[in-house]
Amino acid sequence: MHGPEAGSSGWLLVTLCAATGAYCLLRMRSRVEEQRRTAGGEALMGFGMAVMAVPAAVAPPSWAWAVYAAVFAAAGLRALWAARSGAHHLHHLVGAFAMVYMAVLMAGGSHAGIPVLTGVLLLYFTAYVLWTGTRLVPVAAGGPAGDLRATGWGDRLELARACRLAMGIGMLAMLLTL
Repeated sequence: MHGPEAGSSGWLLVTLCAATGAYCLLRMRSRVEEQRRTAGGEALMGFGMAVMAVPAAVAPPSWAWAVYAAVFAAAGLRALWAARSGAHHLHHLVGAFAMVYMAVLMAGGSHAGIPVLTGVLLLYFTAYVLWTGTRLVPVAAGGPAGDLRATGWGDRLELARACRLAMGIGMLAMLLTL
């Protein structure tokens, strides 16, 4: 998102990803253990995507890309370890890999990735967005959302799915710029 074409769409992506990261932080206070377990990684992804999507006018110093790559490599290792207990952590692993891939490209000053790898990531995130979107529809069509005081904002499954959908769309937008 650091190319000359990034203007206001880049700032919209920054806002979307930061808001998603903030909601994921809220989910870390959930009473549901599974929500808490995945929310931290998703918050890191949301905020990391927000920082990475900042338009070139306020781009970070060149050394920052190496830091991003290291942070997301560590997140990828954590996701690999956690994948022993659930498939959703494999998605976190793919997301962390994509972030490392983009950070390495940015560190090298390039916006041209490896076409086959970029294509595979685009296909994966397109499938993920479509799958997540279809999982969101039945929740919304199932009736009223319920009493927020009883469930709390961090426990609302449809909001968690909407955030995952937003981050998947954001990842697609970032990958399309490569």
